[in-house]
Amino acid sequence: MSAFAKTPGWLDWCAKPSQPRFRLPPGAVDAHCHVFGPGAEFPYAPERKYTPCDAGKQQLFALRDHLGFARNVIVQATCHGADNAALLDALRAAGGRARGVATLKRSVSDAELQAMHAAGVRGVRFNFVKRLVDFTPRDELQEMAARIAGLGWHVVVYFEAADLPELWDFFTSLPTTVVVDHMGRPDVGKPVDGPEFALFLRLMREHENVWSKLSCPERLSLSGPPALHGEQRAYRDVVPFARCVLQAFPERVLWGTDWPHPNLKNHMPDDGLLVDFIPQIAPSAELQQRLLVDNPMRLYWPEEC
Repeated sequence: MSAFAKTPGWLDWCAKPSQPRFRLPPGAVDAHCHVFGPGAEFPYAPERKYTPCDAGKQQLFALRDHLGFARNVIVQATCHGADNAALLDALRAAGGRARGVATLKRSVSDAELQAMHAAGVRGVRFNFVKRLVDFTPRDELQEMAARIAGLGWHVVVYFEAADLPELWDFFTSLPTTVVVDHMGRPDVGKPVDGPEFALFLRLMREHENVWSKLSCPERLSLSGPPALHGEQRAYRDVVPFARCVLQAFPERVLWGTDWPHPNLKNHMPDDGLLVDFIPQIAPSAELQQRLLVDNPMRLYWPEEC
């Protein structure tokens, strides 16, 4: 039993997701998911801003198989801070079927980086969402980016759309591939052709090292989940944004479940229905192949391409 008390009001992941109707292409990758603890084995960081429910590697791998994915990309959760032990444990247990994105401190040694690489880490995450993490000086992040560039790793950035103007110069100075979480969290209540989302598209258009994850409709949607609108109309307000990015940059997009969906309070998505959402944003078999197989394999398993 975990000794940690979950943050009040935050929901647990869906224990019995539906079986997706959409059949994933062979070799599909869930390119954004997490492991939480279990806290009794991998304690949560003392400085964390939330305490999640436990969601360990066994549950993640069971979900992978249930949904039909071949592989995972596991992103270090903010509740674990820069202690990547749970992430590394999951990577080692995956038998080559997972890659990882870590959170680092400036003090990390070269030997530690090499050990992470051997376990399957291929990126480092910089989080700029103020309600989730404390500010890390940009010179420290720049130093980390320079160090991981030599390993062939990339940087994953998580931010909110309103903050992109002040982060632009930093993002465009990074010496690696830069992967943006969840399309930079656009406000889907604003026009898809409006100036805010146009700035994000400009970032991708002008900087060919920038990729985007077309993930988390359940976080971005204002229209609501399936229980309110039915499966075919759930999260429909996110579709134009994701399709826009996919059509413009089909070779630089990824998709992931975001399991176990941290910090949600209003509803917990059914991961099977999230998979069924994919054809709404990637309507052709060619686009589905790029989004789910070709792009993540090229970024995370280039030796197999």
